[in-house]
Amino acid sequence: MIPCTDFIPAYSALFDFLEARGGREAVHGFWCALSDRFLDNLRTLVQEDGLRGCWQYWSHTLNEEAADFTMTLDEEAGEFCIHMHACPSKGRLLQLPHVTAYHDYCGHCDVLYRRVLEPLGYTCTVDLSACDQARCSVVVRRSAG
Repeated sequence: MIPCTDFIPAYSALFDFLEARGGREAVHGFWCALSDRFLDNLRTLVQEDGLRGCWQYWSHTLNEEAADFTMTLDEEAGEFCIHMHACPSKGRLLQLPHVTAYHDYCGHCDVLYRRVLEPLGYTCTVDLSACDQARCSVVVRRSAG
């Protein structure tokens, strides 16, 4: 069986291909389609359990990917945070000398998750300023009002 990490360079190449053929809009459209078609589990967990649903979703997926991360959940304050210390996906791309990662590879996380969470009444802030070091953060908050 092929581990999911073996597909990471292919995803990056696909993003390059899509942008070369249809511009940034084609990449964004692909990410939106992925979110709409394949993140029902996150959507359902958040609909049923609010921010705790975020905790449940990412506890499973990030541990499955063997990510180095810290998560916090403060239901009273209405906030869930992920601090990615070492993203296995971007980290793999950075370790492959023959691969140049798609210039906005990490942008897919922002699009995929924001697209699910914001219609459910949450704000999603993604900090990709250290993604060149395979680090990022995601903060999800209940929207005011």
